[in-house]
Amino acid sequence: MSAILLGNNLVHYEVLGRGRPIILLHGWVGSWRYWIPTMQAASISFRTYALDFWGFGDTAKNQNYSIQDQAMLLDQFMEQMGMMKVALVGHGLGAVVAMQFALKNPGMVDRVLAVSYPLVAQSTSQRLRTSSAVDLVDWLLGKGPETEPVRTDAPKNDSLAVRTSLMELATFDLKTAWHELQTNCVLVHGVNDPAITQPTQEQFAELPMRIHAVTFEQSGHFPMLDESSKFNRLLVDFLALDSSDSPRELQLKEEWKRRMR
Repeated sequence: MSAILLGNNLVHYEVLGRGRPIILLHGWVGSWRYWIPTMQAASISFRTYALDFWGFGDTAKNQNYSIQDQAMLLDQFMEQMGMMKVALVGHGLGAVVAMQFALKNPGMVDRVLAVSYPLVAQSTSQRLRTSSAVDLVDWLLGKGPETEPVRTDAPKNDSLAVRTSLMELATFDLKTAWHELQTNCVLVHGVNDPAITQPTQEQFAELPMRIHAVTFEQSGHFPMLDESSKFNRLLVDFLALDSSDSPRELQLKEEWKRRMR
């Protein structure tokens, strides 16, 4: 286990590979651990980090649980690791933190891949706020070896960390946020995600050119587990794009092109 101290609080992370850095940011359910297959795929070409937010996994439960607190954790982590600029891959809570961080620090973020990102705060299910970690795992995932990393670490999470970030999210103007984003971004949503309502065709149409939306037809809340090969290929292709290229120039295979409905 790798860790750093921020103040007197431990922050847990893991790292694989060499190359340009990317940081994987977990969601409201689970921890860094469910990113392992993604880390293995990305680490062939990139130095791939996955960390636990405050209140999750093996990072300290210090009640610094606002989205801003989690973004500050990311900022301080990058500083300690000597990172000047990174690609961010966030899921759920991690996607929100990645977007907020990129908005405030555009020079530090090369690109963002945001999974299960709520385009409006109302698209998050109330059940995320009210259910226990174990119940959320049963609700969002089936049972199988690929889901065990989520199931193993979910009970470690402080439910206050989940509720605090979701309450704060309700106050955000998310629509303005993604219009003001200066960083290239790919949005990934699972059609069968019960936790985050899939954006409408009208919402997709309003996205600026620097944002490209991809829908995974066979996925729920965890596309990186439900359709791991497809997700990993999309991620690697996005990371390989030149920074000046629009993500809409991705030559995606037909299997993951978003179908307009």
